[in-house]
Amino acid sequence: MKILFIGGTGTISTAISTELAKRGDDLYLLNRGSRNDLFSEYSNVHYITCDVNDEAAAKAALGDLTFDSVCDFIGFVPAQLERDYRLFAGRTKQFMYISSASAYHKDPSDFVINEGTTMANPYWQYSRDKIACEEFLFKMLRENNFPITIVRPSHTYCERSVPLGVHGSKGSWQVLKRIKEGKQVIIHGDGTSLWTITDSRDFAKGFIGLIGNPRAIGEA
Repeated sequence: MKILFIGGTGTISTAISTELAKRGDDLYLLNRGSRNDLFSEYSNVHYITCDVNDEAAAKAALGDLTFDSVCDFIGFVPAQLERDYRLFAGRTKQFMYISSASAYHKDPSDFVINEGTTMANPYWQYSRDKIACEEFLFKMLRENNFPITIVRPSHTYCERSVPLGVHGSKGSWQVLKRIKEGKQVIIHGDGTSLWTITDSRDFAKGFIGLIGNPRAIGEA
């Protein structure tokens, strides 16, 4: 398949890009190029180096390319998804968006959460922005048949990070350093909250099954 990732080298997406590169898909990474050396051994990985927030530059860099699937891993506010719609409507058979499980209703009425759980988070602007992004995409699906697939990962980590709820400005590894030194660390809540943690390599397996899957169109 011919696939484009906006991003493609982050905590969630690196494992997916790696698996697609190994599989032999025609993979394009649209990003600023800071970590593209990760895939230098793969001739089937192509780079479109630009800042996607510069819409004119992105449009020029894309030229007349079309794709079987496009995924935005770094869209956080509706204006960015509106830009994606302008760039990729009519250019892809599937548009995938990485939302967040934090968008599900807080406080939950049940500890079991599924795709039908309502969306509301009065505590975190990030989550409310993700909900607004989803609402825009579903509107484009209804009104213009834009072929969307929305994915809501929970706390995903990779070998570059420690899966923690709270860490400081020096990053998650600093927490391990404090533990080794016998110092106190901050935890969220009282330490008994239920928390879903996913290794990015496991997430990649499920995500790849959605790419190009017609049954995933219009679904979250």
